[in-house]
Amino acid sequence: MKSERGAKGNGCFLLSSRVKSHIIIIILPQTYSEARSREVKGKGEGKMARSITYITGSQLLSLRRQPNIAIVDVRDDERSYDGHISGSLHCASDTFSDNIPNLVHQLKGKDTLVFHCALSQVRGPSCARKLVNYLEESKEDAGIKNVMVLERGFNGWEASGRPVCRCNNVLCKEGGSA
Repeated sequence: MKSERGAKGNGCFLLSSRVKSHIIIIILPQTYSEARSREVKGKGEGKMARSITYITGSQLLSLRRQPNIAIVDVRDDERSYDGHISGSLHCASDTFSDNIPNLVHQLKGKDTLVFHCALSQVRGPSCARKLVNYLEESKEDAGIKNVMVLERGFNGWEASGRPVCRCNNVLCKEGGSA
């Protein structure tokens, strides 16, 4: 299999392989190591844009009991049957945009938010970006300074043997976060 950077320098990678008489082409947005180190920049109007950074499961495990950190689980139905990170707050991605003002109110006093979904590839980063955009457009100071996304999401967290809760509460009281 050969790998080439996208023709226009767009950060994409093209993987191609010949299997028997078929050619398989896979376009990946970037390598995993680039995803780990990237910061997703937002649009700012005359002020510095907030960035979204990534946090590893090990880093989150050591920080999650601090009172200023909240873990936001944006998975939809799967939270109810797969379990969740102990101490997390559930805010489903399919209704996330409508619930941002309520979420900001619920998280008063938290300055660091860590978003995740199953793999933290689409829903987690997308909801984190929506929150950052809301905060940039909002006139009120919510006190949120750091917005992060959990690398490998809930699936990576659970696969690594980290604490998982199976309660059905929107705000999980176990674990002391959120």
